[in-house]
Formats: sequence, C-alpha cells, structure tokens
Amino acid sequence: MKPSSRLHGLDTLRALAIVLVFMNHYMIFVSHKPTFGFFSEIGWAGVDLFFALSGYLIGNQIFGSLRRGGFSLKHFYARRLLRTLPNYYVVLALYAFWPYFAGAAQPAPWWKYFSFTLNFQLIPGTLFSHAWSLCVEEQFYMLLPALALLIAGWRRSLAWAWIAIFASFAAGMLIRGWLWQQVQPPPDGSAAFYTSIYYSTLCRFDELVAGVALALLKNFHRPLWERCTAYGNWTLAAGLLITVLALNQFHDDHYGQAITVAGYPLLGLGFSLLLLSALSPASWLCRLRVPGASAIAIWSYAIYLTHKQLCILLKPELLKHGMGPESAGGIAIMLLASGLAGWLLYLLVETPFMKLRERYVPSNEAGARAARPAPAAEWQV
Repeated sequence: MKPSSRLHGLDTLRALAIVLVFMNHYMIFVSHKPTFGFFSEIGWAGVDLFFALSGYLIGNQIFGSLRRGGFSLKHFYARRLLRTLPNYYVVLALYAFWPYFAGAAQPAPWWKYFSFTLNFQLIPGTLFSHAWSLCVEEQFYMLLPALALLIAGWRRSLAWAWIAIFASFAAGMLIRGWLWQQVQPPPDGSAAFYTSIYYSTLCRFDELVAGVALALLKNFHRPLWERCTAYGNWTLAAGLLITVLALNQFHDDHYGQAITVAGYPLLGLGFSLLLLSALSPASWLCRLRVPGASAIAIWSYAIYLTHKQLCILLKPELLKHGMGPESAGGIAIMLLASGLAGWLLYLLVETPFMKLRERYVPSNEAGARAARPAPAAEWQV
C-alpha cells in the first residue's frame, strides 16, 4: 500500500493496540510487575482494539462489495488466508521445531493450532497461548462473509443485518452471564474464567461486531455517516470517555459479574467511536500523523506473533549483563528487538505473499457479478 493511501487515524489506533498488548505481556511474562503502570494492567484491551479494527475493515470490504453489486466469497477467503496464514505458520514452525524457542511451556494438541481452534478450552500457560485471539479472528473471517451473503438474499435484508448485530450483543451478554454463574471466579480471577469466558469465541466477539456495525453504517446509511463524521472531535471525546470508563471498571473489578456481562460491549462502543473519529476527515485523530505509527501498524501482526516469546528468551540473557526487566536498558532492548523481529517477519514472509496475492488472486468483487449478483437495492429497508 502506498503511504499516501494510508489512513493515519487507523494506523495510530493499530499502533496503540500493539503497544498496549506489549505492555500487558511484559508485565505478565517478563517483569511480573506493572512496569508501565495502569497501561500494563489494562493492556489486554489492545486485543479488543484489534478486534474492533478487524470488524470494521473486514466488514467494510464485504459491505462495500455488496453495495457495488457483487462479492466473491472464494476470492475473499483466498486473500484473507494469504494475509494471515504465512506469518502464523512460520512462527508456529519455530515453536514446533526449535526447542529453545518453545521453552518449557507445553503445547496443546497440534491440530488445534493448525485449525485455529486453540481458543476452545484453552488452558492458561499453554504454548503460544496468545494465538487465541488469532483463532477468534480467523473464525470471524470465515463466518461473517457467508452470513452477509445469506442476509443479502433476504427481503428487507438491511433490517435483518441490524437485527443480527443487536442479537449478537444480547447473545454475548447472556452467554457470559450464564458462564460466569458456572465459574464463579474469585476477585483475583481463575484459570477457569480464562478458559470458559475470556478465550471463548462465544464470549469475545463484541468488539468485532461493533466494528461491523460501523462498516454497515458507512456503507448503507450514508447521510447519517456523513453527519457523524462531521463531528469527529466530539466522537473522539465520547469514545475516550466511554473507553476510560470501561477500562477503569475492568481495572477495579476485572472478574466481577456485572463487568463480565456488560463491559465488553461497552468497550466495543468506546472503540467504535474512536474508529469513527479516526475516519472523520476534520477530527484531530484523523489528521494527526504520529511518527513511526504507520510502520508499527504495518508490522503489528508480525510483532504480535513474535514479541512475547522473544522477550521471555531475552530476559535471562539481559540479566547476565546486569540489565533487569525493570531497567531502562532492558526495556529499550526488548522494545527494539520486538520491533526488529516484527519487521523481519513482515519483510521476509508477509511481503512476498502479499505480492503473490496481488498478482494471482483477484479482488473480492472480481467475477461476483457474473456468478451471483447481490444488488445494492436488496440492502434497502
């Protein structure tokens, strides 16, 4: 993608997401202290911000194609898999065939890694456990386009699309409420909470759905979208307020029943408002160009895959040289090493496959009109 075509607001949010994840993983797996303070403790929400971004970006691809008159499911799946699988399988091979890289953690059954079902009944501390979020996203990538095509074939399909979105939020809240009653986690959490609720696809799609709702608004409610994006700084303020409110509640009572049930959709609302601001041409978030954010955003997927284990392996080596994980030098080296590893994976694996994709796999819309058109009129109430 050419630099001029990038949306700087989205790059800023994506870069923020991976920085938050790094801070949280650093606390849990490296320093065992909130090295970055509050941001270490709420950094897990970086994954949820990734979910909201993915929901919007993938939803916008699908709904944009449907609005213009056609969508190729085959091409969509091919392009998505070429985007996500190469990096993932290269890192998975490091875990599988390089004992030093894998360390002492025990793997789940390997078929779960290959099938992107690791997050089902995942036990905390399992090898490559942070791949749980990739599993949720891959399952989302497989389901959403097929569901969108199904709804597009119905009369009054736009109304049904919104019904599906609100029903998804309600279902997630009901499922989490029921599972919380089964788990009854203590105030400091439990492995059962993570296995049954936190890692579960059925409990963790709220921010994805929030992003999809934003894409639906953009593509099929254009006048309302233009009115909303005319007030980008107001949506930025509202998004920050709701996000901070949600994160404070999670910080104070992360495993409580009320926040478990309602906190994730509240976080989804906050993140979707931040996304709306990032897409509003006059907003501060859209116009601000943070140095280095575009590069970090481009490498973020590769950084996510590699940073945790890399920092775990670097820790004892740095201690040998008198640099603890809380020292400025140790933090700087691990940050730089994580960025470098992400850049190398992006350069050596992701980039060649992206070039192959652009050369051999047509766009999502190519051939769709000839196969089975989905006129925009079907999406009108």
